Amino acid sequence: MNKKPLGYAALFIAVALLPWLGVYPIFAMKVMCYALFACAFNLLIGFTGLLSFGHAAFLGTAAYAAGHALKVWGFPPLLGIAFGTLMAALAGLVFGLLAIRRSGIYFAMITLALAQMLFFYFLQAPFTGGEDGLQSVPRGHLLGIDLENDVALFYVVLAIFVLGFWLIYRTVHSPFGQVLTSIRENEARATSLGYDAARFKLLAFVLSAGLAGMAGATKTLVLGFATLTDAVWTTSGLVILMTLVGGMGTMVGPIVGALVIIALENKIGDLGQWLAGVTGVQWFTGLGESVSLVTGLIFILCVLAFRRGLVGEAGALWERLRKPS
Repeated sequence: MNKKPLGYAALFIAVALLPWLGVYPIFAMKVMCYALFACAFNLLIGFTGLLSFGHAAFLGTAAYAAGHALKVWGFPPLLGIAFGTLMAALAGLVFGLLAIRRSGIYFAMITLALAQMLFFYFLQAPFTGGEDGLQSVPRGHLLGIDLENDVALFYVVLAIFVLGFWLIYRTVHSPFGQVLTSIRENEARATSLGYDAARFKLLAFVLSAGLAGMAGATKTLVLGFATLTDAVWTTSGLVILMTLVGGMGTMVGPIVGALVIIALENKIGDLGQWLAGVTGVQWFTGLGESVSLVTGLIFILCVLAFRRGLVGEAGALWERLRKPS
């Protein structure tokens, strides 16, 4: 019997208890949004072998599309998220058709260039609010429940995250997912077996873009705004970092990576104050303004010492301990 689904179910049940354990719901929802974003990116790089430097474009596209639909058109919450997801998937289709027949650094650079073009469009488009962003996006109601209540919205976001995670899990463990893995391992051999590698990679790219869009649309609903930060190239770098820190090619790794990076961004100032109090070194008080420095150091540490990420290294250690001596 495969015990992994039971482990995932236990994980989600534990997450469902977080608001009752004193965890700030907004923080937990933000982590789930970025975790879904990282899981979507991991589907592309970890299971298909395609490195995209422009995945923030899909997060930003869905964020703006959902925000506009919710605020201006008055869409209900789930329909607004679905609309943002669809727009991101369509953007992924356009990106994929232009980039998918290239590989390696050429594929990565094409996705980055296209994402930058979309970023400058968002900067100038009237419906995005430019540098001010799209503000005051309403949460609305769902089945008579007021989503302005953070706890109520938390469980809606958890349901969306579980749905996205389940779609990725089913994709990876389906015949389609096995073909993606074979393309990652040896594309020439997969082609020789009769598989249209370009078509499979395009489908994986669109699915990854759509799921990244689901994360972006949900984040707009949670935070009430969409800004250029959602679409800038540094956000693409951030999701790469999350995936590498947690463990590329694992199901739970991107979730752990997102938790680590988002927790650092939100709590590093408190950590700096604590370190300053313990050590007496006042430099630590400015640690909250050096998030990029800390995340950069974490990236270097992972590359040098934890090549498989936190989850990957933990799994490898567990396998070594299980083997009889």
